[in-house]
Amino acid sequence: MASDIDTATPEPGARPRGHQTSGSRIATALARLLSRVSRKAPAVTGGPASANAAESPSLLRRRRSVGRGYSPLTRRILLLNLIPVALLTLGAVYLSDYEEELIDTELASLLVQGEMVAAGIGEVAVVGGETTVNRMDTEAARQLLTRLVRPTGVRARLFSETGELLADSAMLNELGRIHVVPLPPPEAPAEAESHVSIGERVSDWIARQLSRVDHYPEYVDKPVPTLRDFPEAASALRGFNASAVRSAGQGRLMLSAAVPVQRYKQVLGALLLTRDNRAIAASLREVRYDMLTIAAAALGITVLLSLYLAGTITQPIVRLARAADEVRLARESRPEIPDLGKRGDEIGDLNDALRSMTEALWLRINTIESFAADVAHELKNPLTSLRSAIEMAGHPNLDAERRAKLMAIVMDDINRLNRLISDISDASRLDAELMRGEVRPVDLDKLLRDMVHHYAVTANQKSGVEVDFRVAANPPFMAHGHDGRYGQVFRNVIDNALSFAPKGSRILVELGRESRNGPFVVTIDDEGQGIPEDNLESIFQRFYSERPIEHFGQHSGLGLSICRQIVETYGGTITATNRRGPDGRVLGARFTVRLPAASGRK
Repeated sequence: MASDIDTATPEPGARPRGHQTSGSRIATALARLLSRVSRKAPAVTGGPASANAAESPSLLRRRRSVGRGYSPLTRRILLLNLIPVALLTLGAVYLSDYEEELIDTELASLLVQGEMVAAGIGEVAVVGGETTVNRMDTEAARQLLTRLVRPTGVRARLFSETGELLADSAMLNELGRIHVVPLPPPEAPAEAESHVSIGERVSDWIARQLSRVDHYPEYVDKPVPTLRDFPEAASALRGFNASAVRSAGQGRLMLSAAVPVQRYKQVLGALLLTRDNRAIAASLREVRYDMLTIAAAALGITVLLSLYLAGTITQPIVRLARAADEVRLARESRPEIPDLGKRGDEIGDLNDALRSMTEALWLRINTIESFAADVAHELKNPLTSLRSAIEMAGHPNLDAERRAKLMAIVMDDINRLNRLISDISDASRLDAELMRGEVRPVDLDKLLRDMVHHYAVTANQKSGVEVDFRVAANPPFMAHGHDGRYGQVFRNVIDNALSFAPKGSRILVELGRESRNGPFVVTIDDEGQGIPEDNLESIFQRFYSERPIEHFGQHSGLGLSICRQIVETYGGTITATNRRGPDGRVLGARFTVRLPAASGRK
């Protein structure tokens, strides 16, 4: 049987112009929501004003004070977690695709039902044979139409082949008489409306707001309809199945399907079945109610979980931020960073990093304060001596020999101040230079050989001390560090040994290794008087100097301190011990420097 779809019915899968699909509606609503949030987000400004505000000591305390009634991070977490719930809610509201599927299913059902009824009429209510002209028995068709259609709740209209209305199930009973339906009393509608639940009213209101009845042609129920009122019936008279959807107002739709009534392929009339969309609306209402119930439950769970998640994130961060402010603004006390390392997550790692950073900062502050105090003390001694010598040299009755001695003292103090200031400047820049310095493999064998060769000539000429070098391990000797800084370490240690070594003695520099993959070990042995046992660690402190009287004022006491700082920066160690003979007598001092091997070198 041929089929023809009337223009009053939109094609399946097609949409009227000016109408958006449910996916595009959801995307549009989501874009509007995100745009509103982005408009409300605070803008980041720069310039002098913001820089001055950042320098204010109490700005962070004001911004993080308890008076702030919301947490931006909590708000973002809630917003992001509510987006899926919002999509579910929008999906519950916009069920246009599902509604279209129900409409298409209902139209297909009407067509099938119409074909069955039309086939029954064609077999029972048609007079004639295969070789004769057939005609429809109007009375029999009316009675059969009423019996077949009444149980289904569908309104049926039967048109003749000339377009005349032969029967209408809404106006006929089983006997063909006019079917009278008593009207309810005036108060019945109001009473019935009072029994409608609030949820159904809300659902009906939403359905009316989202209804697309305006996109369909208007349904007009005329007392005596014609084929012009139902184009699908005219298509049925041409032998094609047709269907249509029309708007009946108040969000109601009228679905109609027309099929031809024929016998032996002769079209004798058109059967038009009509049904409203109450069943479809009830089905949509149930689906919306179920989806909104799920959305409400998901909303509550999402809000609670989001608040819990935000609390576990924001509260520790706020505690850490306030503790950092207290540390930054502390003057006399030493605030502690709370210990959150037991969390075992990224916030715990951040807490450990902040605690380590704070400890390093306090250590650096204490070091700077101690360094400043030591510098003031060390500068005060030569300045006091210089002032006394100058005051005495200024007396007019002072003899020339005494004046010359005082001027020699003045020059010695000036040279001492010059060396002290130079060493202090080097020590103060050492940290920054070590951090910026490039780390590369250092050939210790070549470095020590060149250095010992230089000292073997100069030291023997100046003080009659021999400097020898010995290797006690197998090559290669590539250490991790910087050749310039390691050269500074070994020069300071050898110079320190020369200042204590007696004339005609020997200094031995030996290069070895603890194990195959262990650190390199460099020892510098002298034959001096050794180091007091109580001062084996003190000699590495700043400005510590205990030297023979002939070397007074020639050393600042920063050399060994700088050596330890350099070696420890590259992961090594430096220690001092005394060499003793079999009888326990001190044979001299020994400095041991352990340096890590360069990576990839075994």
